Amino acid sequence: MMEDRVREEKMQAFGRLLDVMDELREKCPWDRKQTNESLRSNTIEETYELCEALIRDDNEEIKKELGDLLLHIVFYAKIGEEKGTFDIKAVCDTLCDKLIYRHPHVFGDDHADTASKVEQSWEQLKLKEKGGNKTVLEGVPVSLPSIVKAHRIQDKARNVGFDWEEREQVWEKVREEFQELESEINRMDTDQMEAEFGDLFFSLINAARLYKINPDNALERTNQKFIRRFNYLEAYAVRTGRSLKEMDLKEMDDKWNEAKDRENTLG
Repeated sequence: MMEDRVREEKMQAFGRLLDVMDELREKCPWDRKQTNESLRSNTIEETYELCEALIRDDNEEIKKELGDLLLHIVFYAKIGEEKGTFDIKAVCDTLCDKLIYRHPHVFGDDHADTASKVEQSWEQLKLKEKGGNKTVLEGVPVSLPSIVKAHRIQDKARNVGFDWEEREQVWEKVREEFQELESEINRMDTDQMEAEFGDLFFSLINAARLYKINPDNALERTNQKFIRRFNYLEAYAVRTGRSLKEMDLKEMDDKWNEAKDRENTLG
């Protein structure tokens, strides 16, 4: 009985959201004028804000940003309904049909007892779908940020068996790419330097994948660490009545290490 009541409350909450969306679309001048194109950049921004909240593991912000993103989903569905192309029911039905089809080990007779087997099956099923991907890498969005895109490309290739036999082998590739980059730097061929930098990044992202490290999260942690330490350095300069340009590199380095030690002490 308790589960039934909770589910009913969830359905009521979603129905309320749809009612609010209908009201806004009809009566609010700003909401009424929005189109798929005008909303697109805001959707990207909301997605990144959710990602930031997820990295911080801030549950209140995650809840808020999920709501903002859900608003956009409902908004696009409302625009689709007005055009007569699809509505929120069609969105939900399409998603449910896809999930059921791609999980035959749950809704059918197939067997998959590891996440890796599920991923491999998922890619094969996507290739078989009517109107689905015609090639393994076709499903990687062109507009993805480069680091995320590289990770997805490598993941998809792995799911069809294109991967290192032992993950330790990737370090030989990393060293090879670094040496090729050094060679181009010595020649000062700027075009090839950029190409080899890309190859080195790609091999490092591959290593991250093999060792279950999210490269985007890892880089963002380092970004935030740099910001904290640089802010500490800048605050010191302000306290001493100087600008950063008036400090020599040794003093900057000393304060940088002080910020680092302070972080380590605080855990």
